Amino acid sequence: MTAALFTLTFALAAPFWALMILLPRWSWTTRIITSPLIVLPVLVIYALLVLPAAGDVLPAVLSPTLSGVRDLFGTADGAAAVWAHMIAFDLFVGRWTWLDSRERGVPALVMAPVLVLTLLLGPLGLAAYLGFRTRWERPAVARLQPQRLG
Repeated sequence: MTAALFTLTFALAAPFWALMILLPRWSWTTRIITSPLIVLPVLVIYALLVLPAAGDVLPAVLSPTLSGVRDLFGTADGAAAVWAHMIAFDLFVGRWTWLDSRERGVPALVMAPVLVLTLLLGPLGLAAYLGFRTRWERPAVARLQPQRLG
């Protein structure tokens, strides 16, 4: 079951990445990506992997040591859970950067490689976007409104 969940994790997230990267101007992309619930299927997989192992996971995250985390991640269940964790957070960050870039008018051709980098190496994609976004100012109306958290 763990192998199937591992495989299913990315399969559930891939369509959202495809929309943001390949069809950024399609009206349905905006409708779909606007919802933070796009990460929900991956979060369900994460819960299926982590909750049954809470007795092993909680000590490793409450008082982390390199060897304890290594041992936890060194199991098939642990690796699959970490994968689901990464996929969920990378998708959420990708979603945020895509939405923010749309508000700022960042060209889709600039965003495509940033989103691919976020998909492959999450934090580096976020760092790239944070660097790029300073070149595009949000419209004055958007700056006056409270910023969305999701």
